[in-house]
Amino acid sequence: MTGTKFGIVTGASTGIGFELAHIAAQDGYDLLVVADEALIEASAEDLRRHGTQIIAVEADLSSIEGVDQLLAAANGRQVDLLCANAGRGLGHGFLDQAVADWRRVIDTNITGTLYLLHKILKPMVARNEGRVLITGSIAGFIPGSFQAVYNGSKAFIDSFADAIRNELKESKGVTITTLMPGPVETEFFDRADMLDTSVGASDQKSDPADVARDGWEALMKGEAQIVSGWKNKLQVAAAHVTPAAILAERHRQMAEPGSAED
Repeated sequence: MTGTKFGIVTGASTGIGFELAHIAAQDGYDLLVVADEALIEASAEDLRRHGTQIIAVEADLSSIEGVDQLLAAANGRQVDLLCANAGRGLGHGFLDQAVADWRRVIDTNITGTLYLLHKILKPMVARNEGRVLITGSIAGFIPGSFQAVYNGSKAFIDSFADAIRNELKESKGVTITTLMPGPVETEFFDRADMLDTSVGASDQKSDPADVARDGWEALMKGEAQIVSGWKNKLQVAAAHVTPAAILAERHRQMAEPGSAED
């Protein structure tokens, strides 16, 4: 069977994006799944067992060219669903990071995401129909010592999603939902070189399948935001009343290199 609905899921090779793609395929969506690694092909093969059409694209979504490559693969098909999930982390102190590395975090998490949203939302608004899920983070509420660029990028995304949701509030048929998880048990911490940190080594991280399910349910209800996990909800509430210096120090205890040994 080939579904009539069509969706795009970015960062779909592993983690939250992979789980979101499974839920969407189970719900009857044909999918274009994208990641910046060859593993996306194996992920797509796994998704095909749900019986919908799955197209896999390996593309660098930190570049305009990579996003254009993704859009071209849609072959002009109407996009009913976008899960803008691709993201990149980076640990260590800011002054110890290579410029190319922190630029790629910004270009993936912000520039590529915004360019994709700009392209996808215009036709959605024109026909007044479409669903968008943007993966933000509770990290956007916390000054991220030893993860400063990543947390700053998520603060931008969380804020940006709120802003464009308001700009488009007259387009009742278009919904924009922000999924804000805390630490999740994915390859994120390995790729960000944070396995020696307290947060990276913790066994208290959320299951990506649970996070994806929370996001999907909020998306289908047209909710504005969902903080996944009750502990994360408490952390967000506390962040609104806790001084930034205290939040930064707490984050340092989680993310400073070597903190897993303390």
